Amino acid sequence: MKNITVIGSGTMGNGIAHTFAQCGYVVNLVDVNEAALQKAIATITKNLERQLQKGSITEDIKNSTLKNITTYSDLSKAATHADLVIEAASENLDVKLKIFRQLDEICPSQTIFASNTSSISITQIAAATKRADRVIGMHFMNPVPVMKLVEVIRGYTTSDVVCDLIMSTSKSLNKIPVEVNDFPGFVANKILIPMINEAIITLNEGVAGVEEIDTVMKLGMAHPMGPLQLADFIGLDVCLNIMRVLQEGFGNSKYAPCPLLVNMVTAGHLGVKSGKGFYDYSGGGKELIPSQRFKKK
Repeated sequence: MKNITVIGSGTMGNGIAHTFAQCGYVVNLVDVNEAALQKAIATITKNLERQLQKGSITEDIKNSTLKNITTYSDLSKAATHADLVIEAASENLDVKLKIFRQLDEICPSQTIFASNTSSISITQIAAATKRADRVIGMHFMNPVPVMKLVEVIRGYTTSDVVCDLIMSTSKSLNKIPVEVNDFPGFVANKILIPMINEAIITLNEGVAGVEEIDTVMKLGMAHPMGPLQLADFIGLDVCLNIMRVLQEGFGNSKYAPCPLLVNMVTAGHLGVKSGKGFYDYSGGGKELIPSQRFKKK
């Protein structure tokens, strides 16, 4: 496989495009928003410059990586000759099903479809196509060019051949693929997001403040980032969506999202991307928000 189409040019999409292109793949990056595509190329260029300054790549690799990426706003033009299509659109089932139905009509029968979903059923996505055996999950970690893990998720009917091919393709990106089965949240987010939700409950109950909770988890559990700061980094809306997928998928009340998380998302306080979450990023740094705002009334 050499021709890769990546759908969605946001944080994950541009990171996936960057990673494939740097490893010599020909990448078509697709987004309906032309401004988003321009921003994605600017982000990739900036990240390549950072790698260059650190000495991890050469000027030639930087230039060839950018040369390997072509942007499109028309999905049919971008995906017609793809060997592998990776969907990295928003974490919304309806959006994903619409995209995969379109792809099924556009792409040759041999094209493999992958989703970068962080929690949604691959089996459900595959059922929207006529090639369920060729649909798989490739859950990259953020930031994609840096993080080594790829969760490779087998749908109920994903073939062994396709799974083996995606495992070897992931290794060609200098990643470490881990094969998991298709359950809500898979492994990473079935464990991580409930932990973040529990940290939010702990804050909401007044057990400790934002900084204290994050400090305990960093120093006591050797986490590189506290759970509340990590929630801001992931996006509180994404955390909430995943909790709802877990709650619905397992039918267990232990996955109920904390009301504080629901209220913050409703108010548009989504973390880094909105400028305010558990910390305030509006000034360009990371400032504490008074903890009393987060306690139960």
